[in-house]
Amino acid sequence: MTATAPPAVIDEDGLGVLVATLVAQGRTVVGPTVRDGAIVLAELTSSAALPYGWGVDLDAGRYRLVRREDRAVFAHSAGPQSWKSWLHPARERLWSADRTPEGDVTFTAAEPEAPAYAFLGVRPCDLRAIAIQDWVLTGGRHPDTGYGRRRRRALLIAAECTEPGATCFCVSTGGGPAADPGYDLALTEIVDDDGHRFLVRAGSEEGARLLDALPHRRADFVTEASARGAVDAARDRMGRALPPVDLRTLLGGSLAADRWDDVADRCLTCGNCTMVCPTCFCVTTEEVTDLTGDHTERWQRWDSCFDLDFSHLHEGPVRASPRARYRQWLTHKLSTWHDQFDSSGCVGCGRCVAWCPAGIDLTEEVAALHAESGTETRR
Repeated sequence: MTATAPPAVIDEDGLGVLVATLVAQGRTVVGPTVRDGAIVLAELTSSAALPYGWGVDLDAGRYRLVRREDRAVFAHSAGPQSWKSWLHPARERLWSADRTPEGDVTFTAAEPEAPAYAFLGVRPCDLRAIAIQDWVLTGGRHPDTGYGRRRRRALLIAAECTEPGATCFCVSTGGGPAADPGYDLALTEIVDDDGHRFLVRAGSEEGARLLDALPHRRADFVTEASARGAVDAARDRMGRALPPVDLRTLLGGSLAADRWDDVADRCLTCGNCTMVCPTCFCVTTEEVTDLTGDHTERWQRWDSCFDLDFSHLHEGPVRASPRARYRQWLTHKLSTWHDQFDSSGCVGCGRCVAWCPAGIDLTEEVAALHAESGTETRR
């Protein structure tokens, strides 16, 4: 079988064999599971740990698990984590330095062997987020070598979206519930009168070899039509949408808008939105020295543009007010990101809406800015 081979179908047992095969290959399989009242991403040793029969109830500042009447595995929208937790971890040692008895200092780069990850259940929005992070973290003159090592060995098994959440808006960011290229395998889950099964497409030679090792049958017309119908229906059931305007121009022309004061009154500047965002990539570094002073380490950790220290220069933070910091985040995400990376920085996964403790809704804020811009135009 090749990457251009026709789609195939596997059943629940085939999904189990898929996980078992990946584990037997020595891969670290990461996928969705239920833990602590949420569907989280964690290492899996068998398909039994997948969230069979669980869905989620979402809204701004709200996330609840709900039981489903079927045994669907991937019928849930994005949880609190994204794959950047593995590809671009929250904390990573960069190097260490040791002073010898003679007073010399030796430096040792931390270059651990990257795990051979297999990410199971990558949603299309997150597939796009990984593509953005690839560009940001490995596409410039100073690539993140740790990210590059992990990314090169990661196998991506996408799960097309058939059950968008109330906070999802990927279609209005230029994406959609169908998987873009970039996956090794793409699954589309179907649960109907013909049974519980998965349409599988290979997107790479490695994915094709993996599919060839699974018990499968060639996709039939009914299964392919059901899969496409489920994805098309999801496209029409997005819970939210951004205004259908040129967001780059709207945000760039709204720097003095009154709406920034309104959202600043509600924003806690906690940075939750940046922590859960699958494309936010900002980091800072810190040195940690032991009590002898002979050994020190440099660690890289996630940082947030909502943190006062993030923009601190010699006389204080450049963006001292919540208004300035929220405006920086939203304007960068939807407007100036285009100048840096030739794309939007938002994939419409809705995590920033669901996991904001103040329930601030990015789509609502952009709509308000759009409305205010119209008011300004009419004055």
